[in-house]
Amino acid sequence: MAGDLLSYALLSISSMMIIVNPLAATLTFVSLTTGLDEAAKQRIARNSSRYALFILLAFTFLGGIILQLFGITLDAFRIGGGILLFGIGMEMVYARTSRTKLTATEKYESIDTEEISMMPLAIPMIAGPGAITTTIVLMNESVGDYSRIAIVVASVLITILLTYLAMKRSDWIVKRIGQKEFRAINRLMGMLLIAIAVQFVINGLLGAFPLLAGQPGT
Repeated sequence: MAGDLLSYALLSISSMMIIVNPLAATLTFVSLTTGLDEAAKQRIARNSSRYALFILLAFTFLGGIILQLFGITLDAFRIGGGILLFGIGMEMVYARTSRTKLTATEKYESIDTEEISMMPLAIPMIAGPGAITTTIVLMNESVGDYSRIAIVVASVLITILLTYLAMKRSDWIVKRIGQKEFRAINRLMGMLLIAIAVQFVINGLLGAFPLLAGQPGT
C-alpha cells in the first residue's frame, strides 16, 4: 500500500512539474516584464501564481463533473490527454515553445498591457491545457482514495509554489542559466513527459478495451 502511494506521488508530482515547467514559465516571465520595476514584477509573479493555482484546483475538483456533463469517459480523456501531452513533449525535445502554451501573438500583445498576470502567464503558460488535462486524469484515478486526492492537491500546490519562487528569483536564475543549459533541461523533461503521455494512452486503451489486457469485456 505504501509502495503504491509512493509510486503515485512520484507520478503525480513529476507529471505536474514537467508539464507546468517552472523554468520555462520563469524565462517567459522575464521576457514579458522587461523594463518594469521590481515591485511590479513581484506583483505579477504573485498574482499569476494565485490565478494559476485557483484554475488548477478548480479543475482538480470539478474536472470529473465536467467530463460527465459532456458524456466523456475517463478512458477517452486519458487517451486524448496522452496524445496532447505527447505533442507537447515532442516540442520540448526539439526545443520549441509549445503552441498550446504561448503563441507569438499572445506574447507580443501582452507586452503592451498592464495586466499580464492572468494572460498569458497564468493562462496558458502555467495553467495550460496540458496541466489541466493532467490534473483531471490524476484526480479521476484517485476517486474514493483520500490519500491519493491529497497527493494530487499537494502536487498542484508544490508545483505552483516552486513556479512562484522561480519567478520571484528570476533575475538570479537568468544570470546562471543560459540558453544552452535551458535547452538541455527542456529536452530531458520532454523525454520524461513523452513517457508519461504514452503511459496515459496505454492506461486509457486498457480501460476502454479490456480484451487488450486479457480481461473479458463487461
